[in-house]
Amino acid sequence: MSDLKQAAKEVLAAIGGNENIASATHCVTRLRFALVDEGKVDKEALEKIDVVRGSFSTNGQFQVVIGQGTVDKVYKELVDLSGISESSKEETKRAADKNLNPLQRAVKMLADIFIPILPAIVTAGLLMGINNILTAQGIFGEQAVVEMFPQWADIANIINLIANTAFVFLPGLIGWSAVKRFGGSELLGIVLGLMLVHPDLLNAWGYGAAQEAGEIPYWNLFGLDVAMVGYQGQVLPILVASFVLAKIELALRKRVPDGFQLLVVAPVALLVTGFIAFVAIGPITFAIGNGITNLFVGIFSNFAALGGLLYGAIYAPLVITGMHHTFLAVDLQLIGSIGGTFLWPIVALSNIAQGSAALAMYFILKDEKVKGLSLTSSISAYLGITEPAMFGVNLRYRFPFICAIIGSAIAAIWITVNSVIAPSIGVGGLPGIFSIEASGWFAFFIGMIIAVTVPFVLTYLFARTRKTL
Repeated sequence: MSDLKQAAKEVLAAIGGNENIASATHCVTRLRFALVDEGKVDKEALEKIDVVRGSFSTNGQFQVVIGQGTVDKVYKELVDLSGISESSKEETKRAADKNLNPLQRAVKMLADIFIPILPAIVTAGLLMGINNILTAQGIFGEQAVVEMFPQWADIANIINLIANTAFVFLPGLIGWSAVKRFGGSELLGIVLGLMLVHPDLLNAWGYGAAQEAGEIPYWNLFGLDVAMVGYQGQVLPILVASFVLAKIELALRKRVPDGFQLLVVAPVALLVTGFIAFVAIGPITFAIGNGITNLFVGIFSNFAALGGLLYGAIYAPLVITGMHHTFLAVDLQLIGSIGGTFLWPIVALSNIAQGSAALAMYFILKDEKVKGLSLTSSISAYLGITEPAMFGVNLRYRFPFICAIIGSAIAAIWITVNSVIAPSIGVGGLPGIFSIEASGWFAFFIGMIIAVTVPFVLTYLFARTRKTL
């Protein structure tokens, strides 16, 4: 315990002392600080501390990687030494918001909305992978497993139903998280999201065919013809509608007496938002969403290699800034509009590439502490968690990070020219292959080999030319 107290003392000194801490909390592996001035942090001294495995700044928070099982003990010692009060993650996030510019706040807002629903989306992706194994032809023979063993057909069907639920009712998930983020009642957010995919509405996936056939149903609202169209798989309509709902609800709660709130607030907020959603928000954002989809589809259809090169190269730098969260919304929009995303497979390869560069450093480094971190963080990256590898190893030495970007870009070019897509979002590392359409498994497997070997070889060869490692 005395060692941990000394470590906490050294961490406190390295981050600028207790007067530089606006708020502090911890997660499973990291200390999370909202600092008054990050310029006062002595990173060199910080990373020499035995228990520290790395550090980085993101979304206005300065995070110190300690490790599972130790971080909570160091945090307790830090609180005792500094005299600061223990803070929740939400309190620290709010304190860190003061360090963000408007663009960073917008990105953080999207992250706050989509990260809570990510477990449901990833789970759906993994289950779709199992369904792929059972229903795709050419994996174990010319026939699919369910064709060779018909008794498995119903099992595959129910797995597919469970997997698709998160995407069919995606607006309900987003509505819950978005309204909560905007300060409203998350229960009303769920109702709003489900309202936008009500079975009485024309299914959004059948909109194109119905439009060509002239069979779109309409309401007549105050002399306006409003299309009775659902927004299955759409992201923008529920995001904007959630913001409107939360603001209306908050305004009503301030003005309606407590005794009447149950009778007035929720019914009025939902009714007004519902009208606005179907009359204005839905049609406008639906068009914008389709425009974004067409833009990305056009780039990756007509300039596949260039699209793969650019996204494969910029994804890891986007992670540093936190802006990678914005592309989760694009992935979900693509899945809802065209049935799959060509962006997410590149993310999986980028994670693998960062892990491979970190693994190469394990065979080069002499510092036992960073050497051990290289090995453990590479395994973590191969399983989809890249922060320890990126911030603890690759960015520390810079050239492994660049080598990983090169490998990621080459692998991304390969899979995009081979039209690899994922019908869902899964675990962004080696297990990501199970979230790829079965027809693209071979091409994606080659992409994984590129993402493993190119960064490893480049990092190893360049490191051998360095004398101080």
